[in-house]
This record gives sequence, C-alpha cells and structure tokens, in this order.
Amino acid sequence: MPLLRESIAAAVLVILTLSLQNAGMAALIELIRAHVRQGLHKLGPVRSAVLVLRITVVMIVLHTLEILLWAAFFRWTCLSSWEAAFYFSTTSFSTVGYGDLVLPNAWRLLGPIEAITGVLMCSLSAGFLFAIVTRLVAHESKMEQALATHIAPEQTSAVA
Repeated sequence: MPLLRESIAAAVLVILTLSLQNAGMAALIELIRAHVRQGLHKLGPVRSAVLVLRITVVMIVLHTLEILLWAAFFRWTCLSSWEAAFYFSTTSFSTVGYGDLVLPNAWRLLGPIEAITGVLMCSLSAGFLFAIVTRLVAHESKMEQALATHIAPEQTSAVA
C-alpha cells in the first residue's frame, strides 16, 4: 500500500507541476505576442535584451513556484520544517541531490521523480528561451538585410 500512496502522490505532483509550467509558458507567450503586436521592428538590441531578461526572470519565478509546490507536499507529509522541505525540494528539482537530507522510506521515490520532473521543466524552459532568442536574432538579420537592400540602390544612384 505505501507504494500505491507514493505513486498517487507522485502522479498528482507531476500533473500539478506540468500544469503550472504550461500556465506559465502560456502567460509568457501572451507577453511575447503583446510585443509582436507593438511591432518587432521597434525592438532594438536593448529592448530585445530586456525582453529576454524578463522572460528569464519569469521562468526562474515559475521554477521556484514548482519547487515550492513539492516542498509544501514534503513539509505536509514527511519533513519537519519548511527550510528542510525547501532545501530538499530545491536539491532534488535541480538534480544536485547532496544526500545530506533524505526522505523517509515511505516517500523516498518522490526525490528521483522530482528530479526527473525538474530536468524536464528546465529543459522546456531552455528550449522556449532558445526559440525566442533564435526568433529575435532572425528578425534582426532580416531587418539588417532590408536596410542594406534599401541603402544599396540609393548609394549607387548617388555615385552615378
């Protein structure tokens, strides 16, 4: 029976973590769409950097909330303090796993499950950030090409 209880808890925690991640990513997509509606042509290097910074901060907050979700469960079920629960959850989610704090035998499989979930959530965030930066760089290249195309004919006619 302990394995069933642990499996149900793991499934619920993973589903809640995925839901939180998806909601955060959806909010980020809306933030980016708002910038696109304002016009990407208005985004220069500084504004692009600020946009990437804002996205990164939101991702860090999102991961912290996911860590707190797991920590709350650990505090509620098996760890004696919030500090211990947050510490254990952070080391598990980030896959550092120092091993100086361990869960009771009845809950010990949740640590590796949180680690797998943390790796996946961080990978999703990294992939999302990579896609955004790639889009911004591609847009900047298109803008440079468009400017070069418009400048080149004018320069040749001025020389002639």
